[in-house]
Amino acid sequence: MATVLADAPAAPGPRVRRSPLWWPVVAVPAAAAVACTVLTRRLTGDLHYVLGALRTGGEAGYSPSEVFTHRPFFYRWFVALLDAVIFGGTGVRETLMEAAGVLLAAAAAYALYMALLRHVTGREAALTAGATGLALALAPRTDFLQPEWAAVVLTVVAVAAALGPERPWRGALFAALPLGLAVMMKYSTAATAAIGVLLVFAVDRGRAVRVAVVGVAASMALFGLSVLGGSHEWQWTEDMPQINQSAIGRTGIHPAEILGHSVEYLAGRAALSPVLLLLPGALLLVLARVRGRARRAELLLIALTIFLGALAVVVVQGNWFLYHAAQLPVLAAATWGLAVGGARRSPPWLFGSVSLVYGALPVLFADASKSLQRPAVIWAAGFVALLAAAVDAWLEARRTTSVRSVAPAALVALSGVVCLAGGIWPGSPHLLLHGRVTQTNAAYLHGMERSEKAADRLRARIPAGSRVLYLAFGDTVYYVDRPAQCRYPIATFLQRSRFLPDVAGLESFKENADCVDHDPAPYAILDRTWFRPGKVDAELARRIKAEYDCPARTDDSGIVLCVRRTD
Repeated sequence: MATVLADAPAAPGPRVRRSPLWWPVVAVPAAAAVACTVLTRRLTGDLHYVLGALRTGGEAGYSPSEVFTHRPFFYRWFVALLDAVIFGGTGVRETLMEAAGVLLAAAAAYALYMALLRHVTGREAALTAGATGLALALAPRTDFLQPEWAAVVLTVVAVAAALGPERPWRGALFAALPLGLAVMMKYSTAATAAIGVLLVFAVDRGRAVRVAVVGVAASMALFGLSVLGGSHEWQWTEDMPQINQSAIGRTGIHPAEILGHSVEYLAGRAALSPVLLLLPGALLLVLARVRGRARRAELLLIALTIFLGALAVVVVQGNWFLYHAAQLPVLAAATWGLAVGGARRSPPWLFGSVSLVYGALPVLFADASKSLQRPAVIWAAGFVALLAAAVDAWLEARRTTSVRSVAPAALVALSGVVCLAGGIWPGSPHLLLHGRVTQTNAAYLHGMERSEKAADRLRARIPAGSRVLYLAFGDTVYYVDRPAQCRYPIATFLQRSRFLPDVAGLESFKENADCVDHDPAPYAILDRTWFRPGKVDAELARRIKAEYDCPARTDDSGIVLCVRRTD
């Protein structure tokens, strides 16, 4: 069968029935890994921040359109709608939200599979879409349900919509809404939407141009709707970039520093998601099957543009948070699936073996001594995967007989499942800094248990229904869950004056500060570690002290309950 890659046709031979009975070898472990993930992963602190703000702000009478969460309009509604369909206690609610996210990933993967059947073989479509869906479903906790993750899901749907229909304009119109929503998840996620357009371009240039045109129009229309739907949306869009002290607009461009950070960042991202180490090798296997130097050069240029675009978003934001590159592991998984599924003459056994071994890499790396937790070790592992792919590509080129059974592809695909599941285990990294593991999954969950118990003690001291001024970060707000008093449930703008004095001149800061002493709440929760009254704007600190009686630090957490002064 001819494919979009225009690879060399396999040598003719007798037709062999391909039994589907091999596929449970892949499907059963994949389903088990997903089920384990849903039951154990739990949500990250950033989701706690958004959910805490939406819930306590909603109890104060504000809809997601009017609650500030440091996230744009449509993402707030995305999380709010997920939260609206779940029920139960904290653990049950988080498990149900995990399951809902996995269903969204599965739906996107199925849409991609159906669309790819028009352009590649069934095996390529199944492995590419399956690996994409698994990468989304088994995403590290730091990625899952984040705006970047949601943008990837929407972009996968948009790519499927663009490539599926027979008529290009119909496909472009179907892709418009998910592509526009991908942009609106965080605005910086416009890069993810652009990557989707480039992927369509690799398959069909005409469709890509149409998708780009309707995608830009849809994004502009959706942004207009968000400004009309939320009275403060334009103001927050202007003010939010001003509270990022690490943004490149504040720090300036320093090439040597950016290069050093990029090397460390990508190593950490790969230690968290080892499938990223397989991306160069998978790309090599794909390009080795492409006919024509011009076509290979075009696909390589598209791949480099996508990679640099994904990294540029991280650089511009300047925080170097791992989830800012949530699209890279998904792209790596999709390329891996295309590389393995497209094998014609010789399965990539060596590359598959490396993939299998790298499934254990996150746990091994987290357990290694600090002397071995270096970016160079990660980069060396990536080079080994590239060498393995090169040997497999050489072997495939030398063979003349084609693969006539589904079994080899299924067995190699199993190695991909193991690799993609590497980040979900308790001993795998949760956070990395400068290429070194700073917290494992088990340590994070243990920390959340302590936070929840501390919040329970605070909540027990606050009468049910009483309003609270939260001068604390998201985890505390999420677990205490008493109503806020204003549209700024979490004092993000106020806290940023600790680092950026000019933030005090923003309109959003002034509105947030008015929450302190304009119709003040009877209680306030102050996190002396996160907020630090002695470090924030001096006038703000004076207003807080005048309105609330806050005790000194009582434990290591630094979180205290303040009571409104009556004198």
